[in-house]
Amino acid sequence: MTTNNAGAAGTWTLGDRTVNRLGLGAMRLMSKADGSPSDRAQAVEVLQQAVELGVNHIDTASFYFSALRSANELINTALAPYPDDLVITTKVGPGRDPSGAFLRAHTKDELRGQVEENIRQLGLDRLEVVNLRIGTGLERGEGSLKEQFAALAELREEGLIRHLGVSNIGPEHLEEALDIAPVVCVQNQYGLTTRREDDAIQQACAERGIAFVPFFAVGGGPAGVTAAADAPQAAADRAVAEVAARHGASPSQIRLAWTLHQGPNVLAIPGTGNPAHLRENVAAAALRLTAEDLALLG
Repeated sequence: MTTNNAGAAGTWTLGDRTVNRLGLGAMRLMSKADGSPSDRAQAVEVLQQAVELGVNHIDTASFYFSALRSANELINTALAPYPDDLVITTKVGPGRDPSGAFLRAHTKDELRGQVEENIRQLGLDRLEVVNLRIGTGLERGEGSLKEQFAALAELREEGLIRHLGVSNIGPEHLEEALDIAPVVCVQNQYGLTTRREDDAIQQACAERGIAFVPFFAVGGGPAGVTAAADAPQAAADRAVAEVAARHGASPSQIRLAWTLHQGPNVLAIPGTGNPAHLRENVAAAALRLTAEDLALLG
């Protein structure tokens, strides 16, 4: 593959903003895969190189911080003043106190505090897209989101937020949110072998012109489940390896390409703190899987 530009997979809209379908998630900027602190200069390099490669959609949150790094601060340092076409999306609902302990925002004032914290850290006048995330872990959120989403809709009317999205939701949550205000994106855990029950949510988003934005799209399956213990997962890994060999690509690139092939409204936000991995992820935007490839992958 010679094309290495995030625009190779085409574009989609987040409200009135157009973004390339291959973006960047900021969570991995804070630490290496083994959990050790990331190199600050390298994280800044990844962000700057991402923009040079056509990435104009970066996903972050004020609660993305470690003992030494804050994703929002890194983004501000690396990219401000921001390019006109850059869309930075954030999420609220979950939060963390200064010690790092997780907490949840329920009231309008608590959500306003989280929105203003993101604005302050990123050095913006307002946030382009704010996702209301249900729950703090990977398990799908439960209960109604009406009160929290209505509070964010009021903050949107006040001008603190441009567009709204929802994250970690079920189909019922999307309907609840749409009854309150426009939704420009749904951000759920989803991938070739993860949360495939969300195929239906992706289709519902496509029918409404809403972006579907998977996180952890390159994951090999549910946490704690190994290929050796799960025959379907092992079969999927073999299929991915076979397709990767056909295209001279890595398994991660094939998983990203599969994600982008699920529909024109599907975006990808793979995260990394490694410049080489960034280039590999961006190159996946140019991969074109055949019908045979897609049938094998399932």
